[in-house]
Amino acid sequence: MDLSVVDLSPVPDDGTASDAYANTVEAAQQAERLGYSRFWVAEHHGMADSIAGTTPEVLLGHLAAGTDSIRLGSGAVLLNHYSPFKVAEQFGALDALAPGRIDAGLGRANGSPAADHALGTGRHVQNPDEDHAEKIEAVVNHLYGDYPDDHPYSDLTIPRSDRETPVPWVLGSSPSSAAIAGELGLPYCFAAFIRPQFATRSFEEYREHFQSSRLAGGVDEPRGMIAVNAVCAETDEEAARLRAVAEASYERMRRGIVGTRPSIEEAIDELGGVPEPTPATLGSDEWPRAVSGSPETLAGLLGQLTERVDVDEAMIQHIVADHDDALRSHELLANGVGLGPR
Repeated sequence: MDLSVVDLSPVPDDGTASDAYANTVEAAQQAERLGYSRFWVAEHHGMADSIAGTTPEVLLGHLAAGTDSIRLGSGAVLLNHYSPFKVAEQFGALDALAPGRIDAGLGRANGSPAADHALGTGRHVQNPDEDHAEKIEAVVNHLYGDYPDDHPYSDLTIPRSDRETPVPWVLGSSPSSAAIAGELGLPYCFAAFIRPQFATRSFEEYREHFQSSRLAGGVDEPRGMIAVNAVCAETDEEAARLRAVAEASYERMRRGIVGTRPSIEEAIDELGGVPEPTPATLGSDEWPRAVSGSPETLAGLLGQLTERVDVDEAMIQHIVADHDDALRSHELLANGVGLGPR
């Protein structure tokens, strides 16, 4: 099983965005040393006091200068906010900075009404699936210079290296995004930390709708990855204690409190105690929004979840209170899965 990381650039308590970005660079460099396959950064808006990951296209350029071999990408660029040509230009420039190791993770999401308005984005279109599919296809056509000769955009070019073109991934958390990825014949990454209940169905939709791609950046067979909120520690009990932060954050979101991250002590208090450790074996219909465990336990859990949706790569996202705990989690999990320097 391959492992990757998606990083939100959380702002430390009493820290700034500068501290958050420095931590993200350190995490990317560690992931490269440990043998993780790729390191993606996220896009969130209107929560800068707690999440500094607002502009992956900028942060990835900085990560390119601080790493040598790990694949870098967006998890995701929110395509509903932007012009496909501009997005393609950004990823072309990133490819020139980190030749042959860029992933163009393409997704969509609405934020608060104020953030969407400030971004100049309409919250609704007549057919959001069709609009999203058309935008993804346009990004890919721009990246690969694959418009027909009689198309108005056929003469447009973007900056590039002479290595592998950035690899497009469709990201989502619903069966509709999976169907789009399948119909376009593109790789698909499902965000199980958002809607785990749709994971199995989404990959079924992906494979049911899959067509060998007519796009230059497509694939001939389904290719998938599952993104999981997971935290690792020396013991199952300590890992469950760290997982309390994610569990309390999810409970806050259910109450409409978005973009906050409690300390471990605050989380345990809000939950009424330390969460139970994640069982080493999950029921066939059980898919927690967050999982935790020792290296052995967590490696087994990720093996179960990837096997359930028939993929061979898991992307790790976590919500923890302390940066050192996050780095230690990545280290322990790499050891548990048996990663090594690439």
